[in-house]
Amino acid sequence: QVQLVESGGGLVQAGGSLRLSCTPSGRTFSSFAMAWFRQAPGKEREFVAAHRWTAATYYADSVKGRFTISKDNAKDTLYLQMNTLKPEDTALYYCAADFSGLVHDSDYHDASRYDYWGQGTRVTVSS
Repeated sequence: QVQLVESGGGLVQAGGSLRLSCTPSGRTFSSFAMAWFRQAPGKEREFVAAHRWTAATYYADSVKGRFTISKDNAKDTLYLQMNTLKPEDTALYYCAADFSGLVHDSDYHDASRYDYWGQGTRVTVSS
């Protein structure tokens, strides 16, 4: 059974930075894709960024230029560097992984394509 463990969330002032990490355990081979989603209070879960095994990266328009997704392939650990944070970035951030090869270039933003999820790490940005 795969477990995804997120870390790095916290409280930060607007304009500040945080780096989230996600480390999977319980598998002996790497994921095909990993991604970050977030859910703000009272809102639906939304796509933030994704990284495929091809090294292709994808971002939501709302975070382009501010967030950077990266992956340490040796550790299969996913990172999300978040800069110039805004109050509207406040949310519970979830790590997701595709170990079945379901994610493609056309559906990286589709949460249903990911088969494992972490418990989430909270990010709060104060104004």
